[in-house]
Amino acid sequence: MINWNDFQQLCKRELALCKVKPGETVIVLSQGSDRMDYADAFVTAAIELGAQSYNLRLGNTASVLNGPGLSEVGINPLANNPGAMEALKQADLVVDLVFMLWSEEQHEIQRAGARVLTCIEPKGLLAQMFPTEDQRRRVEFSSGLISQAKTMRITSKAGTDVTYQLGAFPVVEQYGYTDQKGRWDAWPGGFVFTAGAVDGVDGTVVIDAGDIIAGPFRSYVDSKIELTIAGGQITRIDGGVDAEQMKAYLDGFNDPRAYAISHIGWGINENVSWTSMKSNTHSYGQEARAYYGNVLFATGPNTELGGVNDTPAHMDIPLRNCTLYLDDQAILVDGEFVLPELKVSR
Repeated sequence: MINWNDFQQLCKRELALCKVKPGETVIVLSQGSDRMDYADAFVTAAIELGAQSYNLRLGNTASVLNGPGLSEVGINPLANNPGAMEALKQADLVVDLVFMLWSEEQHEIQRAGARVLTCIEPKGLLAQMFPTEDQRRRVEFSSGLISQAKTMRITSKAGTDVTYQLGAFPVVEQYGYTDQKGRWDAWPGGFVFTAGAVDGVDGTVVIDAGDIIAGPFRSYVDSKIELTIAGGQITRIDGGVDAEQMKAYLDGFNDPRAYAISHIGWGINENVSWTSMKSNTHSYGQEARAYYGNVLFATGPNTELGGVNDTPAHMDIPLRNCTLYLDDQAILVDGEFVLPELKVSR
């Protein structure tokens, strides 16, 4: 258990990585009574770094963070709240405790020049996965590899064999802090991702027993799910109960865009184990998304990458034991990095 004083100092270290300096304005965005101890810690930390800081607390409407699972994305209480939006757009840094990710509101704040830091995970996980300069190096190195590639092919012994046509979307670097104007990141971080062309993903993805549906289910898969993908869309979902649950979730939006393929990438954070989501029962699954050597496969929206698919149906599915090629270069083999620049002791 981390006491408030220790957490406040941890927040100060995080804001220092974000290069908060005297004269800047740091706004902490919260909602109702959610995470008020986080808000107080961040405001105090920012003031100690010489910034002007306050908590912009939205009304006690239905929380986006309704329990540990996130059933939909891109919807938040900033919609139709122009006063709050104008204030946030004037900030140098917005600390998001509400979860604006995948929303037009977040994009508008970023376009105004504010850096945005999302922080919703439990304090213990934030400490365990605290960002490092070496993790940033590995994320940026990974980003460079992806940026130069035309295709990404992923295979596995479970039966995955899928190819992404790259180049249509940028690469997003998530290393756990943001120190550049208009940039978003999340604490904790530790992965890199892009997306295939809208109609440029084809093949089969097998979600094996033991893989994780981090969002929205926060659960480990018990039975294989086989996805058939053609032209960037899931066309078949085969398997047992897990497959039926996935299909029911996607069908529930009554939106064919829910079946689109979203981002793809890999995790580099060595300070977390594959099984840690079992003990972090109140987390939102960041540890699974960032786990060292996982391939993070996702479905649904692509607006975070500049696309136009804004469906609220989003699934993040970290896959173990994959082999991943960029063009003909192996990056991962059976879940282990093979390039010296990405290898690290766990």
